[in-house]
Amino acid sequence: MGVLRIILTVLFIIDCIALVIVVLMQEGKAAGLGAISGAAESYWGKNKGRSMEGMLVRVTKILAVAFILFAVVLNLNVF
Repeated sequence: MGVLRIILTVLFIIDCIALVIVVLMQEGKAAGLGAISGAAESYWGKNKGRSMEGMLVRVTKILAVAFILFAVVLNLNVF
């Protein structure tokens, strides 16, 4: 069981590094202040889910769930 724990720990570290990188690649929310004047109704505002920013948000959610699952599994005393 020690090998499985080492593999899970390595995957956890890779997930942590990937999560930090993806979060740092995202735009700040202050860049979206144009929404006050109605600029959110532009082409990019309507298709944000298909843009690079939408993809980064989706990947962040997936990596965050993986982070939580790895943390819970590694803290179980089954190994």
